[in-house]
Amino acid sequence: MLSVVALIAIRIIFRIATSVDWPSVWSSVQLVSPLSAVIMLALLACRQIFNAIPLTRFVHDLPLKKSIQNDLSAFLTGTIAPPPADVVLRVSMFKSWDIDPVEGMAGVTLNSLTFYAVRFLAPALGIMFLVFDEVESGQVFSAFLSSLISIAILVALYFISKGDRLARIIGATAGSVAARFKKTVNPDEWAQAVVDFRAKIGDRVQTGIIPSMGALIAMVLSDAAILFVSLRTVGIDSSVLPLAVICGTFLVAYPLTLFPLAGVGILDAALITAWIDKAGDGYESQFVAALIIWRVVTLLVTLACGLISVLLWRRLDRRRNAYHVDVE
Repeated sequence: MLSVVALIAIRIIFRIATSVDWPSVWSSVQLVSPLSAVIMLALLACRQIFNAIPLTRFVHDLPLKKSIQNDLSAFLTGTIAPPPADVVLRVSMFKSWDIDPVEGMAGVTLNSLTFYAVRFLAPALGIMFLVFDEVESGQVFSAFLSSLISIAILVALYFISKGDRLARIIGATAGSVAARFKKTVNPDEWAQAVVDFRAKIGDRVQTGIIPSMGALIAMVLSDAAILFVSLRTVGIDSSVLPLAVICGTFLVAYPLTLFPLAGVGILDAALITAWIDKAGDGYESQFVAALIIWRVVTLLVTLACGLISVLLWRRLDRRRNAYHVDVE
């Protein structure tokens, strides 16, 4: 299914890339003012704070500052290096902060599952925006199916937290399904892994899932706000694309961030197609320019922040190790 979506998106990307007026795109990109840049960077800072809140709820004694650092560093490592480089870095950070790495990674897993629930809940939120303009039946159907996935994840997390027996059943069932696609999967090992996971997360699902989902929804809306500012910056006003359409189409297409680099190219193509259907032809260059600006802020700037986070952590970790050596 994902391969089919990717092939369709590649075809759309090729069509857009060959038809767009690239000199006009770069002219639009140059319209970014210092004020717009500051606003988008401030929204990015909010996005990263919201993104880091769940880990503080799922890992004991992890302050927000270190959670942000851990997330940014893992994002950088996961982007430029193959797995499990990001996991190795997260574990090293937890150890340097005197946090049990097993408990820390259990929190990271819980954080990831919560994000997946929000990712697939986003289209339903998008429909809530689009009711102020126009909703297509295909968008409603897509949001419905996506919401079922989100609900399934949340229900599974709830039952996992209720006890070992239910956790084992869920693990064995998921393992049996996975074994149909990959023969090396052992359902018993999956069952035990889920039981071990439940032992680590304790009651944190029940106490942390609601505030974590709230924070992640705010994170997604911050992403949408950055996109909104970038569109307005290149001259797309409310008569072309109202706020409800921008946020609604972005949220409906948000599950496409499942692809590498937050669905770069694939998500962008889906958004441009939806915006052209709404606004008509003649705005392709400005749409592409806005998405380039959005990608620079949300990807390149975030990667740069990740590099700074890794360098700061290594510097402080070396100082910490040198201090312990001197003390000994």
